Amino acid sequence: MSDPTIADLERAVRKAKRIAAERAGELHDLVEERLPAAFDEIPGIAQATYDACQSWAQAEARLQAALSAAG
Repeated sequence: MSDPTIADLERAVRKAKRIAAERAGELHDLVEERLPAAFDEIPGIAQATYDACQSWAQAEARLQAALSAAG
């Protein structure tokens, strides 16, 4: 398998950021619209949001490393 290009890494960062923003929106909606009745949804949505943000951070780190190596 070949190394990903800068463009591939940038696409991965954009996708990961979009997913993280969507998960954050779900968490926001839970807080704004469904609590306290839906309190049992907090752990699952919070974990999905954390995981998505972590994926974004890792993708961003890979991009920054590739940019540093290239430049």
